Amino acid sequence: MDNSRRNFFKRGLSAVAAVSVAQLAANRIAFAADLPHVDEAGPQAVSLGYKHDGATVDKAKYPRYADGMACSKCALYQGAAGSEWGGCGIFAGQAVAAKGWCNAYAPKA
Repeated sequence: MDNSRRNFFKRGLSAVAAVSVAQLAANRIAFAADLPHVDEAGPQAVSLGYKHDGATVDKAKYPRYADGMACSKCALYQGAAGSEWGGCGIFAGQAVAAKGWCNAYAPKA
C-alpha cells in the first residue's frame, strides 16, 4: 500500500513539473524592454517629480536633486548595466529611463 502511494505522488509531481516547464516555455518572461515606460504626467510620477531626463528636474522644487544623479545610479533601479530603460522598485510594472530621476532616489551602496 505504501509503495503505491509513493508511486502516485512521484507520478503526480512529475506531471506538475512537466506542466510548469511547458507553461514557462509558452509564456514569455517580461523584460524591461517590454515594460511600458513611466508616464511623466501620471499621478505617481508627478508626486515624485519623476523625469525621463534628470537634467530637466526643477531644482527649486526638488532641492535634493544634484547633477549626476540618475535612476541607473539608484538602489531601486533594476535595469542591467548599460541599458537605457529598466524596472524600478517604486514604479512596479513600468520602466524608468536610466538617465531619469525621482525624489525617491537612493544612491547605490
